[in-house]
Amino acid sequence: MKYLLEEEETDRILFRKIDPSDFNMWLEFFKNPKSFKYWISELEKPEIECEKWYEKQHYRYKNGLGGMNALIEKETNKLVGHCGLLIQTVDNKPEVEIGYSILPKFWNRGFATESAKKCKDFAFKNDLTNSIISIISLTNKPSEKVAVKNGMRIDKVTEYNNNKVNIFRINKTEWNK
Repeated sequence: MKYLLEEEETDRILFRKIDPSDFNMWLEFFKNPKSFKYWISELEKPEIECEKWYEKQHYRYKNGLGGMNALIEKETNKLVGHCGLLIQTVDNKPEVEIGYSILPKFWNRGFATESAKKCKDFAFKNDLTNSIISIISLTNKPSEKVAVKNGMRIDKVTEYNNNKVNIFRINKTEWNK
């Protein structure tokens, strides 16, 4: 559980573990086709995809593989998305990734950047890793902007889950404490 940001916060966001009571709010992410326009995959019904998302996060929690945190907007107490530190295998190498997914109605309001920066600072401050990545589809320009604002740069291009992706990276030595 060392990778979770439970009870952490930023100016606008509270971080906590995902909870079954979030399901219906998060289901909206899977109902919106814009949420997946940059990622190639076979999608099932939104309810099934949402259930798989929650199962995967709980698997991560139980197995020390990090996991997404629910992002709660302080002002409204609403779920705006998920962000977290995830242990991923990229090109047969374990990596710590900052993953983020924001509900479409909250896009372009800085929540992804704010939460991703908090994850980076948390990981480096707590000596969880010397390097952090974000895995971003070659066509996902909005997520690229978040990675760049988080001090990351393209490290390499590879394939991940049948998608061509940029691996954005920042090393701890580049981090501005």
